[in-house]
Amino acid sequence: MQDEKDFIGELLDPRTQNTAFQKLLREYQRPLYNHIRNIVLNHDDADDVVQNTFIKVFQNLKNFKGESKLFSWMYRIATNEAITFIHQKAKKNGITSEALQNKIVDNLKADVYFDGNEIQIKLQKAIAILPEKQQLVFKMKYFEEIKYEDMSEILGTSVGALKASYHHAVKKIEDFMNTH
Repeated sequence: MQDEKDFIGELLDPRTQNTAFQKLLREYQRPLYNHIRNIVLNHDDADDVVQNTFIKVFQNLKNFKGESKLFSWMYRIATNEAITFIHQKAKKNGITSEALQNKIVDNLKADVYFDGNEIQIKLQKAIAILPEKQQLVFKMKYFEEIKYEDMSEILGTSVGALKASYHHAVKKIEDFMNTH
């Protein structure tokens, strides 16, 4: 992709905005969908959250200060949108976010877009019992292979704290996999 500053200029310029936004969609829609899907698990929910994410990106581009990479900024928005979505959905159903996550994992087998086997479902159940921050860190590192430095920008947490969260998450997942 071209120089990020130039590209952001194109996104903000009414004459080039549409073309630039189409390019942004082509470049980031799939990785953001995958990131969001790892958090919300359900395909239809992920599609909704991706749409909300791009709306927020579009609405807030003028406020982007370039203090982080565009990728990191968009991932932060996507992460926040996904977490907000889960909390709102849980509240609407009168259950905790953790209970909702477990319910979603239980329904994964029926999801035509999920092609995992029993071990992957067991892994998702193990992930669902983790605290929210550990879930995020584990999913971003394990499924998306996001570097700690990028994750630090996205989540606003130090690299050391992220490594510790990942280590604790892996230990809890191993314990779950060995005892269930």
